[in-house]
Amino acid sequence: MTNLITKLSASAFALILALPVQAQDTLTADSVVATVNGTEITLGHMLMVRASLPEQYQQLPDDVLWDGIMDQIVQQTVLSQQDTAEESRRIQLALENERRALTAAQVIEDIVDDAVTEEAVQAAYEESYLQGEPAQEYNASHILVETQEEAAAIVEELNGGADFAEVAREKSTGPSGPNGGQLGWFSAGMMVPEFQAAVEELEVGAISEPVQTQFGWHVIKLNETRAQEAPALEAVRAEIENQLSQQAVTQKIEELTNAADVTRTAKEEVDTSVLSNIGLLEE
Repeated sequence: MTNLITKLSASAFALILALPVQAQDTLTADSVVATVNGTEITLGHMLMVRASLPEQYQQLPDDVLWDGIMDQIVQQTVLSQQDTAEESRRIQLALENERRALTAAQVIEDIVDDAVTEEAVQAAYEESYLQGEPAQEYNASHILVETQEEAAAIVEELNGGADFAEVAREKSTGPSGPNGGQLGWFSAGMMVPEFQAAVEELEVGAISEPVQTQFGWHVIKLNETRAQEAPALEAVRAEIENQLSQQAVTQKIEELTNAADVTRTAKEEVDTSVLSNIGLLEE
């Protein structure tokens, strides 16, 4: 932003002093806070500029932002009032695109407000986390080696009474080896499919036959299982709200698009390189 944190010029400052004094609690978005050659600048104009500021400027004090925003709008207004300031084709198209985008964004906001209610969030939470059988979690250890022969020899050694953790520390090439092969708790989808399938087939305390994955050959011991506890609603609220929003918006867009009379120029009918010809905007 040009001169964002500069002080008001003497003329701009005099202009504001000449305005009617309004109490803070009477100001509205329509309140006129400046005029430039008769063109009104309202508090609403300033609020919209403030809302669009980059994050680093959002942290500045309001009194500093007031000066900077006022300067910017006054300067832009003065420039736009010049005889040479014609509304070019680029400006017209940009305004049309901006109006279309802002209007669509407002409709989306309304759709989301209607869809993401406390009742809808609670219902989605119960359906996703409280209904049906709870998911299973597994606590397992493994020993990772390069060949099937090595893995088979380790299985035989373990079946002969060797301590799993000690063998893992001695022979496993995986990062969990120094920790006795402990992998901790995990649920479906957290391990590669071959490993997960082997774990799910084991009884607690049992040791698997050699299992091959993209990482090598594993010997797995299932230490413990438990039912996965449902997360608290607040822990997954943002995720649920996002899902409800996406579903509602996608459904509404499909509904409106299907009902609309839409014609499109097929890209096969045009030379798509025309999309890079920005010079057409000058014609």
